[in-house]
Order: sequence, then C-alpha cells, then structure tokens
Amino acid sequence: MTSKPREEEAKQSALSYLRAWGESPVPPTILATLITSLHARPLQPLPLSFPPVLLASTFLNLYSYTTDSAGITAAWSGLYLLLARRRKPEHIMQKFGTRGIVRGTTMGVCGINVLAGGWVYATGKKADDGESAR
Repeated sequence: MTSKPREEEAKQSALSYLRAWGESPVPPTILATLITSLHARPLQPLPLSFPPVLLASTFLNLYSYTTDSAGITAAWSGLYLLLARRRKPEHIMQKFGTRGIVRGTTMGVCGINVLAGGWVYATGKKADDGESAR
C-alpha cells in the first residue's frame, strides 16, 4: 500500500473555498443572527427586515436551490453592507467595544457573502437550465 506524495494531493484553490462558502446554508444564518443581535435593542425596523430574507435564503439552500440562494444572499448582504456603512462611530471606543466588534464581524461576513454568493450565482447552473418547458 503506497501513499501519494504530498505534492500530488489535490489542493483547494481560493475559488473552491468561495464556492463552498457561497453554497453553504450556514453563512446567511450567521448573518441573520448577527443583524438581529445588533438591531433588536433598541428596535430598528428597517435593519430587522433583513434576517427574514436571509433565513428564507437558507431555507431555499436546504431545498437544493443553491444557485438561487447564493444570489439572494449576495444581494441582501450587499444591501445591508451599504446600509451599515452609512453609520459612522463618533468615538474610538465605539469601534472596539462589544457592539463595534459585532458590527465589524457582521460587515465582514456581508463582504464575504457578496463575493462568494456572487461567484456561485455567476458561475452556477440552475436546476432547470437543461430542461425544456412543458
């Protein structure tokens, strides 16, 4: 029984990692949780309209609509990122407090979702691509 040399083993590229992130149902769920934790108290209705859409995207992903789910996740993550970038912290401590760290993490997950979901949506095939309409 011979083992393959390390150089011959298959390595994942950065695009493989992006595809895996974009096809996973976990990132939209994490993003919905982070957004809810930021905007539930004090209640902010506009940002709280994002978690239901992200959770619906997770539901679609679990029902094998990964390309469509990635597109929805990318679009709504991008919209939230634009909304969140409008607010600027006044003091330096607001950036490095607990709320600031959660906000930064949320914006980072949004950015990765935009890249990964956009890549999966742009290069993925939909379930009905090869079939004719009946």
